[in-house]
Amino acid sequence: MKLSDQPLRLLLTGGGTGGHLFPAIATAEAMCARFPGTRICFVGTRRKMDAASLARYDFQVRTIHCQGLKGKGLVARLQALLLLPLAMMEAMWQIVRFRPHLVVGVGGYVTAPVVVAAKLLGRPTLIHEQNSVPGLANRKLGALATRICLSLPGSEAFFPPGKTVLTGNPVRQQILELARRQPVRDIGDRVTILILGGSLGAHRVNELVIQALTEHRAFFSGPLEVIHQTGGADEQMVRSAYERAGISATVAAFFTDMAEIYRKSDLLVSRAGATTLAELAVLGKPALLIPYPHAADDHQDKNGRHYAVGGGAVVLPERELTPLQLAETLAAIAGNPGRLQKMAGAMRAMGRPDATDRIVDVCLELIHAAKGRGIEG
Repeated sequence: MKLSDQPLRLLLTGGGTGGHLFPAIATAEAMCARFPGTRICFVGTRRKMDAASLARYDFQVRTIHCQGLKGKGLVARLQALLLLPLAMMEAMWQIVRFRPHLVVGVGGYVTAPVVVAAKLLGRPTLIHEQNSVPGLANRKLGALATRICLSLPGSEAFFPPGKTVLTGNPVRQQILELARRQPVRDIGDRVTILILGGSLGAHRVNELVIQALTEHRAFFSGPLEVIHQTGGADEQMVRSAYERAGISATVAAFFTDMAEIYRKSDLLVSRAGATTLAELAVLGKPALLIPYPHAADDHQDKNGRHYAVGGGAVVLPERELTPLQLAETLAAIAGNPGRLQKMAGAMRAMGRPDATDRIVDVCLELIHAAKGRGIEG
C-alpha cells in the first residue's frame, strides 16, 4: 500500500536518560531519512537533560506535567498520582493538535500518559524497550501498545505474547560508520583500556579502576595505555592518580567524539547500560562490566549477563569487587591478545547494526495497517 503524499507525522515520548532518548532520536532521524518531509513531535517533561539532548534536532518539542512513581516516598507518589489526570489531558491535547500517524514510546514515566492517551484516541502505538528487564512504564503499557520492539532476547516474557519484535537497540550513526570502517581492531603489543565513568553512580568505578591500575601495576606485564572518561566531579582526582603512578593516560570529564575514542580502544571497563552495550557490540569491543548496583530491578546486571553468556564480556558485581580482583581480571584479559580477539568477535556477533531500520520497518507496518482501517493522521 502506498503511503499518502502528505508528510508522515511521528510523535515520540519518553526520556530521563540518554539510553531512553537515543532510540527515539535515532528512529526519528531514520524515518526522516527514508521519508523526507516527515514531521516529528517529541512529548516529554521539562527536565534539563531532555531539553539539552533534543535542542540540536529540528523536532517540535512539547512538555506535559508528569512525575515518576517508582522509588519515591509517599508524598511524592501522591503528588505524582494527583498530576496524572492533568498529564492525560495535556497528552490528549498534544495528540489531537499534532495528529500523528503513530505514537512511539521509549520508556520513562512520561511515556505512560502519552501512550494511554493515544490508545484512547485510537492511534496506533509502539513502545521500545532497551533493557533486559522492562521499566515500570513499559511493563504496564505492554497490554495497551499495538507493538513492542525489544533490544535483548528474554524480555519478551514481560509482555503479552504475539506483540513483541526483537529489533535490537539503535546506535549512533557515527558508531555505525566506524564499525563499517574498522570491523574488528587488531590487537597490538600496547593494549588501550577505555574506562567509561562519569554517569550515574560511576564514582565507585573511577575509584576501583585507579586503585587497580596504580596499586597493582605489577599485574600488567606489557605496555598499557589508558583513556578514562571520569565525569566532572572526579576528573582532577583521576588525573592526579595516574600522574603520580607514571601511567600514560588520557583523562577528561567527557569526550565529545566517542567514535574516535572507541576506535583507539581495545578493552573497556564500563557500567552495563543498554545503549552503551549496544554500541560496544556493533563495534566488537570486549568489555569488563561493573553493573550499577542500584539500577531499577537490577536491570544492568541482567543486561551485562546477556553479553557475558555470549562470550563478549565479563561481569563483576560491584558489591563483591575489590581493586585487587579488578586488577587480576583486567590483566588476565589485557595480557592475552588471543582472548581479546575472541571476545571481540563474540561481542560483534551479538551486535545489531540494523536495529534502527528494523524499528522503522515496524513503524511503517503499523502506519500501513492503520491506514487500511481508515485511521488517518
